[in-house]
Amino acid sequence: MLLKFEKASSKDWELIKYIYESGIETNNATFETEAPITFDKWISNSFKKCSNVIKDGDLLLGWYKLSPVSKRTVYDGVGEVSIYVHPKAKRKGIGHLLLDHLIKTSEKNGIWTLQSSIFPENTASIHLHLNHGFREVGYRERIGKVNGIWRDNLLFEKRSNINGIN
Repeated sequence: MLLKFEKASSKDWELIKYIYESGIETNNATFETEAPITFDKWISNSFKKCSNVIKDGDLLLGWYKLSPVSKRTVYDGVGEVSIYVHPKAKRKGIGHLLLDHLIKTSEKNGIWTLQSSIFPENTASIHLHLNHGFREVGYRERIGKVNGIWRDNLLFEKRSNINGIN
């Protein structure tokens, strides 16, 4: 495998969307029930420099996107993590590579706190985040619905060792 990271772009949209829809179908990855219609809509609410794909040659294996948690200036350096892996690339370490790259890229771009909201049933994502230094900071009971069913959500956070320390 010759793995490389690239900035997420519209040329990869169909695979980005397919991977996202595969996550949506699990009912344990997101509160969303459908993917955005266009790349521009998907990327519009994100830190553009912190939205990347991982490829093996031309095969897109997964992606990450970091989105602002608020429009308030005080939270300019706080981002919400989204990581999705192609169904055929799961359990091969791709999630670890994506999260490691996201952490490094976010720090290069001045982000001081990463947050991730995870369903309690998504144990793979919980372990991934814990293995990369995230800690559970909250439990949100029945915070939102997926397909008409109230769902709990765990909030994980990682502070930068570089940014936001002074």
